[in-house]
Amino acid sequence: MQSSVAISVGLPLALCIIMLGLGLSLRLEDFFRVLARPFPVVVGLTCQMVLLPTICFLLVSVSNLPPAICVGMMLLAASPGGTSAALYTHLARGDVALSISLTALTSLFSIVTLPIIINISLLAFYGEDASIRLELHQVLQIFAIAVVPTLIGVYLHKRYPALTARLDKPVKQLATFFLAAVVIIALVGQWELLAIWGPTVGVLALAFSMISMGVGYFVPRLFKIERRQAIALSMSIGLHNAALVIALAMSEHMLNDPEMAIPPAAYGVIAYIAGAIVLWGYNRQRQAG
Repeated sequence: MQSSVAISVGLPLALCIIMLGLGLSLRLEDFFRVLARPFPVVVGLTCQMVLLPTICFLLVSVSNLPPAICVGMMLLAASPGGTSAALYTHLARGDVALSISLTALTSLFSIVTLPIIINISLLAFYGEDASIRLELHQVLQIFAIAVVPTLIGVYLHKRYPALTARLDKPVKQLATFFLAAVVIIALVGQWELLAIWGPTVGVLALAFSMISMGVGYFVPRLFKIERRQAIALSMSIGLHNAALVIALAMSEHMLNDPEMAIPPAAYGVIAYIAGAIVLWGYNRQRQAG
């Protein structure tokens, strides 16, 4: 589980390019609209921080997996939204501003929620209560990757509209290619690990990914939230920040247990595939409608 250049450098860089590209097509009015109608955000936060950890706990409780793997899955469930969710939201014609806003908020709130959920998981699966904390700089790093490049793109859109119109498509194409390359490199680097744990952890990670996106879409729809916003919530809730919890699991100053990093490592590959399947389904539904 050694950190590779693709993960430690390439992935954050790819995500920054993605968020910059998305920002080129956004306006500040898009974010003001989200703040003016906060109900979808409240529903999304409730799904992400309460409902999903509960569902994941029930899944791993009946899975008969080792305690470290169970805690690793709970790490994943407690993690904030991944910044790549905004790209999937854009491709599915969802509300990108809502997706970015939810990712930013869950990243901020995870300072409190991640340690609480992890400590409960350690108590449940190990029978002991170990105190951990999430370093502030890690959350600020996520926040910076999700928000700062987007705001730069929004500024460029407002200041140089003709330039951003020309850059919009090539930047998004570059970002998509870069992200795909990073995922392939990471997959090759962790192939032996994924081959060993794929039949068990992989299936569980895939099930959790699909459940997450299903909850993120159908719960908002039950509350009469419009389809574009439900798609944004589905992607933001369903695509977790696996890189953060891998670092948390392997850090010598935190959990220091590489085995706990196996579920988020498997999920980090599987979620992109699951997201692509769901994206295809949303687009087919939109075309049929």
